[in-house]
Amino acid sequence: MFERVCLVHYHELGLKGRNRAVFEHRLVDNLKAVLSPYAVSDVRRISGHLLVEVTSEEQIEDIAALIRQTPGVARCSVGWRTARTMDDINRAAALALAGCEPCASFKVIARRSNTDFPIDSMQLNRDVGSYLHEVAPDKAIIMRDPDAKVHVDVVQGSAYVYAESDPGVGGLPVGSSGKVCCLLSGGIDSPVATWRLMRRGAVAVGVHFSGRPETSASSEEIVDQLADALAPAAGLGRVYVVPFGSYQRQIAATCDPDLRVILYRRLMFAVAERIARIEHAKALATGESLGQVASQTLDNIAAVDQVVSMPVLRPLIGNDKQEIIAEARKLRTYDISVQDHADCCTLFMPRNPETHARLDRVLEAWEALPHDEWVERILDEVEWRTYPCPAYRPPRRWRQPVRTSADVQAAEG
Repeated sequence: MFERVCLVHYHELGLKGRNRAVFEHRLVDNLKAVLSPYAVSDVRRISGHLLVEVTSEEQIEDIAALIRQTPGVARCSVGWRTARTMDDINRAAALALAGCEPCASFKVIARRSNTDFPIDSMQLNRDVGSYLHEVAPDKAIIMRDPDAKVHVDVVQGSAYVYAESDPGVGGLPVGSSGKVCCLLSGGIDSPVATWRLMRRGAVAVGVHFSGRPETSASSEEIVDQLADALAPAAGLGRVYVVPFGSYQRQIAATCDPDLRVILYRRLMFAVAERIARIEHAKALATGESLGQVASQTLDNIAAVDQVVSMPVLRPLIGNDKQEIIAEARKLRTYDISVQDHADCCTLFMPRNPETHARLDRVLEAWEALPHDEWVERILDEVEWRTYPCPAYRPPRRWRQPVRTSADVQAAEG
């Protein structure tokens, strides 16, 4: 009897030594969460792989596609679990080869993990290869660059046979690298930066600065769509929304125009750092790319970073716009980000923003603002939405899963 399965391969996790089991367990938990709406009976570790047991043949391709999008997965192979008999192994190998059509050549890659199986790996290769050549005599057996590779893994209790194997996103399982607060706009860059950190095992907590009440809430709707696009990785725990427009108006009314953007960003960073402390996050992250806009020169980056004491990660710092756009298209966030929306980054923009700010001028303007008071007020005004992420734990201060302006009004009513 054959059972349809997905085998999950990983390579970076295999280098973790004594901590390997911790990373494997985290990946198992993440896959269970991602695949919970589908016909999956179990996800567990077997010899050198993770096994996903599928109960619906119709859903297996959708399940495999989700597995490949999950950080920590190097490859996903769709195949069969069989009894450890040569008859079953051969028939499963024939099914696997048939699924590779059209192909003119193949080879068998067999591995025996348990010595209680009487046939060793070399003999398995010969026996399965001979059987396949008998049932498909038109296909050549070649050892270098065949059209199809039929894998046979014999482990304790079962054999696994597959030929369909496609790459995953790699990286580390979400939750294995701590938590990062990501400044998440509705633009192209920040979702890509957030994804890169999720792929390296970080739980992402988004902080979105909305131009509300000076603009509409359209950017917040875009961020909701971006969060849904990133959801298959199960790495986005929560997005905080900061109504920021009134503070920008006050900065614009009282400060030198050329310093506005730097002062906006300093206040954003100060708020994001406080949220990060509450969330027990270890770093902030942005989608900045060196020299892309006025605020992203080295002088201006240094003037903004000075306001916080935790690390600020910039995964895109060395990428140009076309590289970032190409990655956004792969993530399916690009078409969302280019929709028209009110962006707080362009609110009250000066005609000639400073590109090489002097820190003494920035500090003088900053100290003239009631920034500490503003940060405390903003923390009372933030709203949030929580997303499915098995590694995310909400902070004690803001434990309830949802708080939007509509929720607050309903509670007060």
